[in-house]
Amino acid sequence: MKQQTNFFTARSWLYVPLVLLAIFYLVPMYIMLVTGFKSFAEVDLQTMWSLPSGLHFENFTAAWEQLQPNIINTLLMVVPAAIISSFLGSINGFVLARWKFPGADIIFPLLLFGMFIPYQSILIPLVEFMRTIYLYGGLPGLVLAHVIYGIPITTLTFRNYYATVPKELLEASRIDGAGILGVYWYILLPISIPAFVVVMIWQFTSAWNDFLFAVVLTNPENWPVTVALNNMAGSQIIAWNVQMAGSFLAAVPTLIVYIFLGRYFLRGLMSGALKG
Repeated sequence: MKQQTNFFTARSWLYVPLVLLAIFYLVPMYIMLVTGFKSFAEVDLQTMWSLPSGLHFENFTAAWEQLQPNIINTLLMVVPAAIISSFLGSINGFVLARWKFPGADIIFPLLLFGMFIPYQSILIPLVEFMRTIYLYGGLPGLVLAHVIYGIPITTLTFRNYYATVPKELLEASRIDGAGILGVYWYILLPISIPAFVVVMIWQFTSAWNDFLFAVVLTNPENWPVTVALNNMAGSQIIAWNVQMAGSFLAAVPTLIVYIFLGRYFLRGLMSGALKG
């Protein structure tokens, strides 16, 4: 009994750094919400920790009126980018995990190399390429950029996930007459939901939070919310309460994704999506 008590006491200390880290990451959210509900007269560095005297929802209304078109632009960009890159990664992962062809051991490391290429190093050729194919300035070009940059991580995720599938299952499907595409479509794809959850959440948040590609590849009428939010502070007098309200509105979709799908994200990671 004493040993069990000591075990739980030692285990409880593990939560101390977790709680401290949670507080550290939640402090900016607190400042954002508190400032977003304040009037313009209350916004001051000396009182930024203080609660507002009242709930000024007009800040959120003003921020929504400014950011609504850009939030729609972001949704029109991140949804197809996440879906397309996930399916391409699934196909790549299947081919590299279960189809041993000459050069596979070279192609896979080259694909992974794309994960480590900094965005800044390819901006100029990327812009020239988008101009050449007439996709510069619009959302389709931004979708294409995120799809291409997402292929390495999605391929790695699915390749490691498919590597955990028993060979006997695939061999049985081949004996039953299924071809390469049949094995993928009828056997692997239905059991790939955990991996799809992982990569789609990853790609959704990555594309939603992107600023560099968005500001370089799009025109003002196609700006995503991150660029529009940055330009809300372009005047000499900044309404920080409205900007903080806008920051919260811009963060809500990703917060909702992780609140409602976070457990599935963890299940996908634990089921082998990133093992190997």
